[in-house]
Amino acid sequence: MDFDYSPKVLELQAKLTKFMQERVLPAEAIAEEQLASKPDHWGAPPIVADLKAAAKREGLWNLFLPAREGAGLTNLEYAPLAELTGWSPLIGPEAFNCNPPDTGNMELLHLYGTDDQKQEWLEPLLAGEFRSCFSMTEPDVASSDAKNVRLEIAEDGDDWVLTGRKWWSTAALRDDCRVAMVMGVTDPDAPVGSRHSIVLVPMDTPGLTIVRSTTVLGFTDRHEGGHGEIVFDKVRVPQANLLGPRGKGFAVAQARLGPGRIHHCMRLIGMAERAIALMTERARTRVAFGRPLADEGVVQATVADARIHLDAARLLVLRAAWRMDVEGTKAARHDIAAAKVMVPLTVKQIVDDAMQIFGGAGLSQDTILPVLYAQARFLQIADGPDQVHRRSLARAEFAATPVLKEVRG
Repeated sequence: MDFDYSPKVLELQAKLTKFMQERVLPAEAIAEEQLASKPDHWGAPPIVADLKAAAKREGLWNLFLPAREGAGLTNLEYAPLAELTGWSPLIGPEAFNCNPPDTGNMELLHLYGTDDQKQEWLEPLLAGEFRSCFSMTEPDVASSDAKNVRLEIAEDGDDWVLTGRKWWSTAALRDDCRVAMVMGVTDPDAPVGSRHSIVLVPMDTPGLTIVRSTTVLGFTDRHEGGHGEIVFDKVRVPQANLLGPRGKGFAVAQARLGPGRIHHCMRLIGMAERAIALMTERARTRVAFGRPLADEGVVQATVADARIHLDAARLLVLRAAWRMDVEGTKAARHDIAAAKVMVPLTVKQIVDDAMQIFGGAGLSQDTILPVLYAQARFLQIADGPDQVHRRSLARAEFAATPVLKEVRG
């Protein structure tokens, strides 16, 4: 495994670092003020439109997509760039059109969309003209087992009719969210694994009602457009809105979830780097008991452990990305699962330690640390909870044949 950065990546990394330092990080305070002045607004503050226009001009756009519509990067090449955007999780990814859930939705449209679907939905998403959401999880079932998803997608002439309820549809409350990718049951009598499909539902379709947005540890996540709970009451769309093969909703969703999981991990590494930068600066400048915190052995041990654990987590992410490039997402699924378990857990601990070094300030709105903590904690559940990924890893381990067998005398 060769993790050296290519000249192309080094060039993009330098440009992206400069853009983050000079434009994105200074824009955070402005974004916060703009959102505070519009308490009923869901979605990006106006400053993000300026950042997107500048990023597009500088060629820092759609970096996540390996196809010709994107930057043409491999997963391994994208990793250090996604990490940089994670330094500012609230506005960084969207500034470069590399924000979830749109990245995964664009990948699905690229892989499975018809020509008409690509023209209507993919091209505007690639241009950053509007947003989308992904509606899979349901409040009344354990959606960690996707076979439980039960929203009904019934055939009626040339249409699909959707009936059911979804939640955690990120970005659904934004005015510029135009389409939802909705998973439901099209073939209830088919074998397990062939019952579900995904359809494209415009957000202004009659019968689609957004009930509320769920918070994340108290955060409204208005910048993202919230996390919508949506009722589908006999929502009617043309059968041409089927995305991918009928009955293959699980396979289609996995094509999205695998890269999505590793992209989350890439950004989380950047969040942890910011937490380390904040804690080390705080420790240098804060004096307690007559000397800087940085001179205390317990603080030094905390900082050292943060670096050790984060570098190990990064290597796990890079290995998963490398395997995805070399062997494909399916072959890399256990590497992705391992990263998906380890990275949020590691980052959550690093952010928690940074909070401890900051004291009361680390719990307040005066730092970004609570936001970083909530992001890391959320991602222990989003895109599959830790227990599900551990289960798949354990099953693979039990099924593996040991290279050496135990020899007893």
